Amino acid sequence: MTWSIVARDSATGQLGIAVATRFFAVGALVPHIAPGIGAVATQALVNPYYGIDGLALLRDGKSPHEVISALLAPDNSRDSRQVHVMDAKGRIAAHSGKDCIDWFGHIAGDGFSIAGNMLAGPAVLDETARVYAANETLPFAERLIKAMLAGEAAGGDKRGKQSAALLIHSTEEWPALDLRVDDHADPLRELERLEAVSREHWVPFRDFMPTRANPAGTSDRARIEAAIAAATKSGE
Repeated sequence: MTWSIVARDSATGQLGIAVATRFFAVGALVPHIAPGIGAVATQALVNPYYGIDGLALLRDGKSPHEVISALLAPDNSRDSRQVHVMDAKGRIAAHSGKDCIDWFGHIAGDGFSIAGNMLAGPAVLDETARVYAANETLPFAERLIKAMLAGEAAGGDKRGKQSAALLIHSTEEWPALDLRVDDHADPLRELERLEAVSREHWVPFRDFMPTRANPAGTSDRARIEAAIAAATKSGE
């Protein structure tokens, strides 16, 4: 009931997942990321523990293929699941159960994995991959959304549209960007709008947030407001 892209930005090392579906609040259950560890997208007959336990297995040093095997082994409904995994090194593994609803499948490229089910056809994944690969100079968030829009233009979820999400992590446990469109007539376009809005205040502000290396962050309000003002002006 979903298609998603899991990717690693080679320029920044950020990990990101973008997802869209004809179902409510896809961002609540599908995307899972641990900074410096990896990312998991669980879909079809979704099993949230694939994301939770998958990240724990990656933390323990398991490869993406070992993670998939460990997740599937005890799950008697594995044939109705779809999951893809990427570690911080960009290694990829995926599973699409034989009982997922057509069209379903998964593909991988340099630094990205795409999987989907209940789609209009394989062109959804092919176009998502093509546009992602062709836009490596775009900022990561914009690149992920542009790729998903291309997949939607190729047919997307064959049932229609309802929700979309974008999750990106950099070096911290808190997300560099976490956008959700839970119920909307055109969720990917709304996600695109929200990403643009995020660059007005959130993106410049996050540079001043507390980090593990700098637990206090920056509390100089004048510096923060100046950075936000500069970002707003550059975006005009």
